[in-house]
Amino acid sequence: MLLAVSFVVLLFVYALFSGRLERTVLTAPMIFTLTGVALCEFVSGLLHEQAEVRDFIRAMFLRAAEAGLVLLLFTDASRTEFRVLKSILALPVRLLSAGMLLTILLGALVAMAVFPSLTIWEAGIVSAILAPTDAGLGQIIVNSPRVPLRIRQALNVEAGLNDGLSVPFLLFFFALAAHDSSGGEASLTQFIVEQLGCGALVGGGIGLAGGWLLGWARRRELMTGSLQQLGVVALPLLCLLAADAADASMFIAAFVAGLAVQAGFKEAGKHSGEFTEEWGQLLNLAVFFLFGMVVARDWAQFTGAHWIYAVLSLTVVRMLPVALSLAGARLSRATILFMGWFGPRGLASIVLGLVYLEQETHLPGETTVRLTVMATVFLSIFAHGLSAVPGIGLYAKKIAALPADAPENQALS
Repeated sequence: MLLAVSFVVLLFVYALFSGRLERTVLTAPMIFTLTGVALCEFVSGLLHEQAEVRDFIRAMFLRAAEAGLVLLLFTDASRTEFRVLKSILALPVRLLSAGMLLTILLGALVAMAVFPSLTIWEAGIVSAILAPTDAGLGQIIVNSPRVPLRIRQALNVEAGLNDGLSVPFLLFFFALAAHDSSGGEASLTQFIVEQLGCGALVGGGIGLAGGWLLGWARRRELMTGSLQQLGVVALPLLCLLAADAADASMFIAAFVAGLAVQAGFKEAGKHSGEFTEEWGQLLNLAVFFLFGMVVARDWAQFTGAHWIYAVLSLTVVRMLPVALSLAGARLSRATILFMGWFGPRGLASIVLGLVYLEQETHLPGETTVRLTVMATVFLSIFAHGLSAVPGIGLYAKKIAALPADAPENQALS
């Protein structure tokens, strides 16, 4: 109760001053994370004494976080407008193909160098969890008119799709790590068939059928306009339940369903986006609030190695693959540096980390993975939040000196 009251009061106070805060370097994730840190000492004793309550909160937090990521993946996929994507195709494809593969590879290599005790698959788990960027943390970049439209659209598409693309890598590395740890023969094959294959089938079936039914009902004016949104949002939740029952990946199912639903109901992205913008923000802020408490609780366990990897993850591991993937795109150095730096880690990494921990296979490197992800996300919240406004200003000055025919200034077709 105390936790819920604290969050609701903070939410109300933040809403009161949100207009003023938006004109400062303080972001909502920073404020809610810091408040969670401050409250940790006050409530940690209560949570420690009431083990059943603590376990219940953990279970509810995980389910809420899973539901949040399922909704996010479905929304990102359903809002993928292929016309807009085609007009900026070169940049997002570079970032989501070569850029992401290099990020995961380099992230795993750096993890093995910083943490010699990790196996190659555990290093891959760390890298896959931290590969996706957070569209929410980068919202100030995407919404800034001082950043060329082509650049912010590319960053937005990347952040919208790379969380869904990172899930198969995470599940794959996790299956290999569990396979090596248990010495089993069937775990990897079982993973491919059940998690990836069944997840895609479940999501494709729900997306196609649901999209067709929504389109059919709309054409015959069977639906009221106000309830179309709920009809669309029911599909990813159905993916969650169906995938859970089938031992398939709910994340793969949700992402595939978001792509498939457009075949029968092209307005799905609009309605799902409206829901996540109105209600998803509440869930996101709750996750950051609880994340701050978890960081404060485990603060004494962080070592220099965790912070070293966090710094490398946000700089070398992110910026070098971006630079390599954009080679030949004729973008200025300022643009490449800007796109490389503004790849914040946030909600997707938190949720993927929770999902990994919930598997409870007790891999030897589990503690290292957990603390490394926490350190990287925590550092990203503040490093990217504090640098966004001055970074935009500096980049805008650099862009102003470019010729009119520079790639950054090309209009979207």
